Amino acid sequence: MALDPEVHKEKMKRIKAARDKIMATKTEEKGLIIVHTGNGKGKSSSGFGMILRCIGNGMQCAVVQFIKGSMPSGERSLLKDRFSDVCAFHTMGEGFTWDTQDRERDTEMAQAAWEKAKDLIRDEANSMVLLDEINIALRYDYLDLDDVLLFLAEEKPPMTHVVLTGRSAKPELIDLADLVSEMKEIKHPFRSQGVKAQPGVEF
Repeated sequence: MALDPEVHKEKMKRIKAARDKIMATKTEEKGLIIVHTGNGKGKSSSGFGMILRCIGNGMQCAVVQFIKGSMPSGERSLLKDRFSDVCAFHTMGEGFTWDTQDRERDTEMAQAAWEKAKDLIRDEANSMVLLDEINIALRYDYLDLDDVLLFLAEEKPPMTHVVLTGRSAKPELIDLADLVSEMKEIKHPFRSQGVKAQPGVEF
């Protein structure tokens, strides 16, 4: 049954008044530590969406990819080909850990990526730095968790946003973060239908 238009209008007025009251108290601005984790699809996709949002707002940003490397991706091609003047893009990984099968090399590459990430985060010209799949590097102990936490807590510039993606985010990182989103898998065609990863969806 449709709600009476006047009743609906009054209801929306009350909601708007309550919302305006809440919004009037939200005045602080700060650079956020943002974590996208979980076993569902969309962690990196969401991070790249935020990078594009920054570009659309005229903000300089940067990306460091910790794991993905050998496989081409649409977001990498787009950002490097069309937005390299406002978004530095560094692919530091050499592929999925089950492909590389070399822990020593993976550790070396992850640590090099972290050094690059620290330089980009320290540069206050960058409004946002996306650390794509860093949670995987932390999960496999390619990086020292305490070093990452200490750097984010003490050296990240106050107005710089840092986005960290990947499954199995460490509880300590979640505690430090300002914003945490967990992507939950409900259904995925790779498992339910045997559909392989496809351009425009997965990469």
